[in-house]
Amino acid sequence: MGDSTDTTGIDISAHSILPRPTYHRSKIALPSPSTRYMSITTVYMNSVTGFRGHHHSHPYGEINCVVQLDAGAELMGMQGWQGAGWPSPDPGTHHYAEVRGGALIALFFLPAGRISYGAKPGDSQPHCV
Repeated sequence: MGDSTDTTGIDISAHSILPRPTYHRSKIALPSPSTRYMSITTVYMNSVTGFRGHHHSHPYGEINCVVQLDAGAELMGMQGWQGAGWPSPDPGTHHYAEVRGGALIALFFLPAGRISYGAKPGDSQPHCV
């Protein structure tokens, strides 16, 4: 293994605290047959007034499991703000990871582990949105 992997083979540079302790991200599984070829990333976000992470797109879509730690915590999805639940952005969509109203944990399931940081905030969304 190279210098940036731990004993599980996961690139430890994927374990991020950005840019303050209100946002923690850690990849917990790489795409494999046992995960139905999805990567799984867990994210902790906490902000009463709002916090925005990196703008990104989903080449093959995304399935999210959002668990509220504070009753008012919401994650911005493609259809607006949502608390606990399973928002699932369609393939080709792009947005900021954004939270308001408190703390939540989200599990992000990415088909083939694909995520892209090339989309710009003003780019058009696919027809499905």
